[in-house]
Amino acid sequence: MRTDILHVGAGELTYEIRNIVIVGEKLQKLGTKVYWENIGDPIAKGEKIPQWMKQVVADLVMEDATYGYCPTRGMLATREFLAEKTNKRGGAQIGPDDIIFFNGLGDAISKVFGLLRPTARVVVPSPSYTTHSSAEAAHAGDRPVTYWLNPNNYWYPDLDDLEKRIKYNPAVAGILIINPDNPTGAVYPEEILRGMVALARKYDLFVICDEVYQAIIYNGQKTLPLAEVIGDVPAICMRGISKEMPWPGSRCGWIEVYNGDRDSMFAKYVTSILNAKMVEVCSTTLPQRAIPAILSHPQYMPYLQERINRYELLSNIAYDALKDIDGVLVNRTNGAFYMSVVFEEGRLNSRQTLSIGNKEVRTHVENLVGGANVAFDKRFVYYLLGATGVCVVPLSSFATELQGFRITLLERNEERFAEIFKIIADGIKQYLNS
Repeated sequence: MRTDILHVGAGELTYEIRNIVIVGEKLQKLGTKVYWENIGDPIAKGEKIPQWMKQVVADLVMEDATYGYCPTRGMLATREFLAEKTNKRGGAQIGPDDIIFFNGLGDAISKVFGLLRPTARVVVPSPSYTTHSSAEAAHAGDRPVTYWLNPNNYWYPDLDDLEKRIKYNPAVAGILIINPDNPTGAVYPEEILRGMVALARKYDLFVICDEVYQAIIYNGQKTLPLAEVIGDVPAICMRGISKEMPWPGSRCGWIEVYNGDRDSMFAKYVTSILNAKMVEVCSTTLPQRAIPAILSHPQYMPYLQERINRYELLSNIAYDALKDIDGVLVNRTNGAFYMSVVFEEGRLNSRQTLSIGNKEVRTHVENLVGGANVAFDKRFVYYLLGATGVCVVPLSSFATELQGFRITLLERNEERFAEIFKIIADGIKQYLNS
């Protein structure tokens, strides 16, 4: 074209979690039975929505008001309900106007990062959930600025590394926290969170905290929501119903703004986010109206606890299956429903393979890994998919130089889950020894 139409950050928008589906679907057509362990959709993995929850939604569908626009910030009654829940925790106090609804957290992430000045950077964790790291990199037109999550210390943030990334990079204006974390499944102790907030206060930064998995914590671990540790630091907390209820198809998430009036520049930034939502008119009405009824329903907490207990059971099955394998580093998942496995440095190379019986599948995998720039862990993931049908995501696609893979804990059939992790364990051993 006569004029370059590409945004400077277009090349930073990648999402391997879904890209791997294209490969899996191709192998399915060639005869491979695929176990989809790549994406965090509980519904796709067979989660059964209870009848009482469906009835809440069905009753709302029968009301004409559910089909109309809602206010730009979101339904007032729902925002009042959520503000009250946050205020009961103590710490930061908010009103309904400190909450803005979006069409899912993907929409919120796009707006929050996209409306920053391109030269203002938010330091993100490494590994980092791809939607965050890609959106931050795309807005700046450069690789993401990252701080280290230490796999040798339960995937906790390295506060010394974080401070160096802030101190020696004056472009850093904010810190991203994901707690519980995706992709690692880590749950951050109170002292870690307070340390991160202290750095934001020391260097006059704001905080973005993704708490979409805040209600899904197990194995005796505890953490605090950002509201309880933020103090007087300006912050944006991201929440949603896609994982907790779960209702990912609702595309319904929101941000809570803490200390929005403490800094005039931050206040203008939040206003710009609201103005961007005004252009779109509003977010989804039906799920917003359902939130108070579902979260306050007497059967909601027992239902959520049953799911949490299941994730705890599966997290331990997964950990026990992989923890003693020579050549990999594994941490037990304590929150959300993901596990990240790291290969020890130097254990992967470009000569390793797994036996693939189907000739067409083998040829396709060999073509995929034949390029000079294919990451070693992506090579493993493709061979694992071709040889066993187990579809996971290469860890290097999560804004990290670590080599490994991320897998979900969403399979509802306990025997099948254990079988899948045995297949993975055997595949790792064979691959490393090939």
